[in-house]
Amino acid sequence: MSTSENTPFNGVASSTIVRATIVQASTVYNDTPATLEKANKFIVEAASKGSELVVFPEAFIGGYPRGFRFGLGVGVHNEEGRDEFRKYHASAIKVPGPEVEKLAELAGKNNVYLVMGAIEKDGYTLYCTALFFSPQGQFLGKHRKLMPTSLERCIWGQGDGSTIPVYDTPIGKLGAAICWENRMPLYRTALYAKGIELYCAPTADGSKEWQSSMLHIAIEGGCFVLSACQFCLRKDFPDHPDYLFTDWYDDKEPDSIVSQGGSVIISPLGQVLAGPNFESEGLITADLDLGDVARAKLYFDVVGHYSKPDVFSLTVNEHPKKPVTLISKVEKVEGDSNK
Repeated sequence: MSTSENTPFNGVASSTIVRATIVQASTVYNDTPATLEKANKFIVEAASKGSELVVFPEAFIGGYPRGFRFGLGVGVHNEEGRDEFRKYHASAIKVPGPEVEKLAELAGKNNVYLVMGAIEKDGYTLYCTALFFSPQGQFLGKHRKLMPTSLERCIWGQGDGSTIPVYDTPIGKLGAAICWENRMPLYRTALYAKGIELYCAPTADGSKEWQSSMLHIAIEGGCFVLSACQFCLRKDFPDHPDYLFTDWYDDKEPDSIVSQGGSVIISPLGQVLAGPNFESEGLITADLDLGDVARAKLYFDVVGHYSKPDVFSLTVNEHPKKPVTLISKVEKVEGDSNK
């Protein structure tokens, strides 16, 4: 439970402690109901430890298709790849939809804020999405990944400025940047401008270099960074001879690590509070002193006293970009004198 040293009236200093947990685990591939059940177990465990915020990795629901090729090559397509995409599409979820309702129920039942990485389907286009839920069992909204990386662009659509939320909650201002969006300085700046304090970074990047990015963002933004990455073994993926797993190990043993996690929680002062875990599935938990946000901003507020608006400015277009807008024809009413 959040604790406060002083009554939080204006002009009275307060320091709120929030317990947050990252879930580092693998999707159950091609089985969304089983993935939801796995998520439920981890959420219950985190809540039992007193966590108020639970963050899951990128694409936990639906799966991050590491090593999948979908039969793609420049100028090349094949039936096997198309059928592989059919299965992947079937594992994705509609937002809103029954799986979203289930996740909202889990958040409410366990009294936690929940940030869930999911593959969203909108018709037959897929999006890599972060979903937000409240302890009251409400679906708050979503963030669609703005720019998929590399071959991800062949299977995922691109988000727009209409889903860049930062939610003002009793435990802090909550938002997300997915995977290599975190390398986009202007996107980070947009989140900073919205006052983000709990910066969630669901990712598929388990590299050691990723840790440097997370540390930099925590210091740059003066915010808590919670980076959640899946930990996966080769045997966690569907058997397929065309998968390419060369990120960390060249062997093809079932217990080979193909996504090594590295989930971590870092404070606005650049202190690693929990993690990184490169060894197994599990929970990464830390107590966050929100007073550290103000402490960090004494010397550096990137969108405040350390900005230079007379030299630099950023415009963010938050309007939804729809490919088709249907304008219904208005039938003239008989006897209407207007021309």
